[in-house]
Amino acid sequence: MKITRKASAHWTGTGKEGKGTLTTASTVLNQTQYSFNTRFADGIGTNPEELVAAAHAGCFAMQLAFNIQQAGFAADALDVSCAVTLEDGGISSSKLTLTASVPGLDQAKFAELVDHAEHNCPISKLFNTTISVDATLA
Repeated sequence: MKITRKASAHWTGTGKEGKGTLTTASTVLNQTQYSFNTRFADGIGTNPEELVAAAHAGCFAMQLAFNIQQAGFAADALDVSCAVTLEDGGISSSKLTLTASVPGLDQAKFAELVDHAEHNCPISKLFNTTISVDATLA
């Protein structure tokens, strides 16, 4: 299966004083503001790293849900947060934090399924950086 998703960026001005908007084909983002301040300081709007963090958290959660399903279980809840670090002009890490509630799943199988999701969700495969997961099975 091949899926293509689209988004666009519009920018005016210089890198520091300029401003831009991001729009996705789904219109979930619809001329959403971003700027130097939203990326490197405090400002109203989003930034590329925040969007990458959301994408990684969502992708990992969905991959893990499929892994759990294939193992014969169903998750009551998978709560994932992601912190993407930008330093020296590149993304140096993506840290996922997971709390999961999966009735009947033992710790060993849980760890195996998490490890697979960490290395095989499409966003993890996209990164050329250190990825780590702190996972808790409640």
